[in-house]
Amino acid sequence: MLILPAIDLKQGRCVRLLQGAAAAETVYSDDPVAMAQKFEAEGAQRLHVVDLDGAFQGAGANQTSIAAIVKALSIPVQVGGGIRTREDVARVLDLGATAAIVGTMAVKRPDDLEAALQEFGGDRVILGVDSRNRQVAVEGWQEGTELADVQFAQHWKERGATRVIFTDIARDGMLTGPNLEALQDMAERSGLRVTASGGVSSLEDLRQLKPLEASGVDHVIVGKAIYEGRFSVAEALAC
Repeated sequence: MLILPAIDLKQGRCVRLLQGAAAAETVYSDDPVAMAQKFEAEGAQRLHVVDLDGAFQGAGANQTSIAAIVKALSIPVQVGGGIRTREDVARVLDLGATAAIVGTMAVKRPDDLEAALQEFGGDRVILGVDSRNRQVAVEGWQEGTELADVQFAQHWKERGATRVIFTDIARDGMLTGPNLEALQDMAERSGLRVTASGGVSSLEDLRQLKPLEASGVDHVIVGKAIYEGRFSVAEALAC
């Protein structure tokens, strides 16, 4: 299972939020490039970056930081947050990102997402499903929908998506452990490869995720647990 350390960017700084709430932020570094380099040095094979300003405001606001991170690393970098149009996808990929992550666009501009999937492929355009009570949330988690998360993912698999980043909003930043049942359900019923996101608090959580690899949960994003010193990237990889 691939471990992806997370860098969440807000006004050029590296932060973490509680359940996606903009007002509940903790700043961990004023130098996200140095943080990214540290993760790579510890053995990370892929990095997850989120433009939080973009997610909340609907436009990329940390392009300079993202470009600097990509330039400084030799490992793949996937980027999400504020990617609302086909042009936004192209912009992020042009910065050097390996993949662009889209969520709100899948709900509000589905034609754009279909075009992006056809143009760039499912390996470079990753579906982000942010789920609250098993229903899709959009606009930086500020807006709910009545779309069931698995059916939504199935819809996009039929249109070229190959991977979904599945986030249980209630667990994100809470260090309460991942939602194993929901992750397995998403993997088995959607048929997509699944990146687990939200709630990882310990090496034991990673051990509990490992059996889900057989169902298709083969990546996991880890953020706050690393920043809080509960374990390092190197320890996660060894686990």
